[in-house]
Amino acid sequence: MRTADDHKLLRQSKQGDRAAFETLYARYLDCLLSIAMNLLGDAAAAEDVVQEVFVKFTESLPHFTLRGSLKGYLATCAANRARDVLRQRQRRQDRTLDAAEGVPDGGRGPIDLAESSEQLLLLRKGLGALPYEQREVITLRHHGGLKFKEIAALQETAIQTVQSRYAYGMEKLRVLLNGEVAQ
Repeated sequence: MRTADDHKLLRQSKQGDRAAFETLYARYLDCLLSIAMNLLGDAAAAEDVVQEVFVKFTESLPHFTLRGSLKGYLATCAANRARDVLRQRQRRQDRTLDAAEGVPDGGRGPIDLAESSEQLLLLRKGLGALPYEQREVITLRHHGGLKFKEIAALQETAIQTVQSRYAYGMEKLRVLLNGEVAQ
């Protein structure tokens, strides 16, 4: 079982076994990048978020006690850090608008994703069109493997609210991906 293996690798990592930590890193890197990318829509920012998550995880390792799944814990850390990045972006944008007396500085252009798959691009575009709360629930559920209960705790809201966000978000995504609504 992966959870038991994670606990073993954590113990070994705490004892200074670099290979054990590298195994954990390799195991969860793609998942965390996917979460951060889906929440931020920016590959460079997603990589920064994941790097920060692993740096802080490494720093806390001597005193770290795992309760539950490591994947869920790291996914939660990535989502929280992505929220911080989004708040920082918003503050910078607000300051830029204030400094330019209401004239934006050109805004953000389309993100040039390395992936060439048209379906993946459509999915990312569809996720990007969703309200952040819905996008976060879908991403944490599918990429982070979190349960609705865990997401509700992270978002500090009722589990029914999380389930509704998931259902509405998935429906909007289906509509967008099926081309039922032109953007």
